[in-house]
Amino acid sequence: MQTIVGVLRGGPSREHEVSLKTGAAMLANLPEERYSVRDIYIDKNGQWHNRGRVTTPERVLRQIDVALIGLHGEYGEDGEVQKLLERFGVPYTGADSFGSYLAMHKLMAKVRAKEAGLLTPESHYIERAKDSEDAAHDIIRNFHQPVVVKPVGWGSSVGISIVGGYAPVLTAIERLFADGAAGVLVEQLIRGKEATAGVVEGLRGEALYALPPVEIIPPEDDFFSYDAKYSGETREICPGNFSRVVNEELQHAAKVIHRALGLRHYSRSDFIVTPKGIYYLETNTLPGLTAESLLPKSLAAVGIPFQEFLSHLVSLALER
Repeated sequence: MQTIVGVLRGGPSREHEVSLKTGAAMLANLPEERYSVRDIYIDKNGQWHNRGRVTTPERVLRQIDVALIGLHGEYGEDGEVQKLLERFGVPYTGADSFGSYLAMHKLMAKVRAKEAGLLTPESHYIERAKDSEDAAHDIIRNFHQPVVVKPVGWGSSVGISIVGGYAPVLTAIERLFADGAAGVLVEQLIRGKEATAGVVEGLRGEALYALPPVEIIPPEDDFFSYDAKYSGETREICPGNFSRVVNEELQHAAKVIHRALGLRHYSRSDFIVTPKGIYYLETNTLPGLTAESLLPKSLAAVGIPFQEFLSHLVSLALER
């Protein structure tokens, strides 16, 4: 009897379109001989759809054996959909609700990373919009300019800007609050090579298998912004041009933060490699799996077919 796999994609986040592509890749690559696949679409208003018809989570979740989560950003990676799946007792892929929340909250993730011994950029957290002006003054006094201004809880580099000077910093902070950010994190700008490293549990006989790190080379005068991620202009080299020592340090750091955040199944973490050391930036608990995404490139580099990876994730979810 085939396992019924529900692929969740779309969702009410700023990464809706990317999630559709990740979900499409999942739907196209789940082995038909092993699984009966359901395309579960969640629209931008949070309404669930099954086979093109409006439905409720309760109704559709009763019809599947396991959920393969292709959602990104809010609702998908912040623990909300995971809480729903846990409530209905449906096994699912990726981090549980608490691990998802921790990783998505960039400040909390930084705290865990520091406790685990990883380097992180110096930062200033602004919790309330009314504190923006005072915070901007503090940032100008205490940080070399420019700085990185980012929402505390969005993914795919959405909303991130690199700015310097009081007026630009204040404008960037206020814009994020106006767009609905729950808080704003301002970080020291670390210059170096951008890298990302993925890990997968239970792969090739290892409790936590480290994939080869990817070196990310954004377009000149840009960082790995949302546009740079999906425009095709960024160069992504896998395995990256790192020394053996740096390569091993990146893989070790990806394992350390996966465990420190209490994650499950798989994750992909972002770093900056500098002469002073490797700085941790953030972790993706449901990294993109589109044709342009980084994790599939790491899998291909070590000869792991995408179909095999998806089957492995489903097996991990069903084991628990």
